[in-house]
Amino acid sequence: MISTAKKYVGYKEGSGNSNRFSSAMGRPAEEWCADFTSAVAAESGNGSLFPNTASCGVAKSWFQSRGRLSVYPAVGAQVFYGDSSSKYGPGGSHTEIVYAYDSTYIYTVGGNTNDNGSSTGDGVYRRKVSRHSAWTDSYGYPAYPEGITCADPSWKGRAGVTYFGQEANESDIRQGGGSVPAPGGGSAVVIDGKSYGPGSTGKHITELGQLLVAAGCGRYKEGPGPVWSSADTESMRAYQLKIGDTGSADGIPGPKQLAKLRADYGKLHTYAIKSGDTLSGLAVKFKTTVTALMKANPQIKDAGLIHIGDVITLP
Repeated sequence: MISTAKKYVGYKEGSGNSNRFSSAMGRPAEEWCADFTSAVAAESGNGSLFPNTASCGVAKSWFQSRGRLSVYPAVGAQVFYGDSSSKYGPGGSHTEIVYAYDSTYIYTVGGNTNDNGSSTGDGVYRRKVSRHSAWTDSYGYPAYPEGITCADPSWKGRAGVTYFGQEANESDIRQGGGSVPAPGGGSAVVIDGKSYGPGSTGKHITELGQLLVAAGCGRYKEGPGPVWSSADTESMRAYQLKIGDTGSADGIPGPKQLAKLRADYGKLHTYAIKSGDTLSGLAVKFKTTVTALMKANPQIKDAGLIHIGDVITLP
C-alpha cells in the first residue's frame, strides 16, 4: 500500500481537477484526495480494506462502523483532517496515507494536496504534519493480513497488533499475520545477573535510563527511575532503532546492545553529585549549560536542588 502510494509522488493533476485516480475509480474529475487512497488501495490489492468513496466523511464513517477508527496514528493508516469549523465536519476535509509517525509528527503521502501550505492541492506529495493539531482528526486502521503497527494503547494485545506509542515506520510492519506481542510485553531478560524489562527494579534500571538519555533516546516525562516502565521500553526501542537494530527493536535490551550503550555513553557521560556541587558549577566544569544539564536529566525539577550521591547524565 505504502510503496504504491509513494511511487506517485510528483504526479500533477491536469486542468479542472482531472486526474488518473478519479478516472481509475470510475468517477469524474473532482477533489481527489479520497480517490487517490481508494485507487492506491485497489492497485496494491488492498481494495477491500479501504472504503471506495470520494468523500472523506464517508470514509471516516466506514472505518468507525467497523470499530477501526482511532485518534492515534498507525503505519499504513488513512488519516482524516478537518476540525469542527470545517464545512465538512471533523475529519471531512482531507485525507492521506500515513507511512511513519513519531511523538510529534505523522509522515504521509497524499493526493490533491501540496507541500507549500496552500489550501489548493495540485498533485501527490509527501508531507510532515503535526499529529497533535486539532486539524488532524482521526485515523482509519485497515485490517491488513500482516497486522498493523499503531500508537493506540487500547489496541495493545489485539491479534495482529504491534504497539509502538512514540514512533514507528515501515520497517516495523510485521510479516505474516497472527498475534504480535506488544513491545516489552514478554519476559524480562537477565544480563550480567541483572533483570531488564517488565517487572525489573533496581539501581541498574535508573542507570540504563540515564545512558539512554545520554544517547539522545530518552522518552521520559519523569525519571528515569528504578522501576521498569513503558518509558524505559520506548527509550530502549528508540536506541535500538538509532543503532540500526530494526529487527529486534522491541524495547528490551540484548547483551550486545547493552554493551554498546555502556561503551558509547558510560562513565565518561555520567557524574555522581558530591558535596558542594551545584548545577551552575558543573555546567562550567563540563563546558555545558544549566539548561542542557536540565534537559539531559528530566528528573531534576529545580536547578537549585540536587542531592549528594545522585548520578546525573552529562550532555
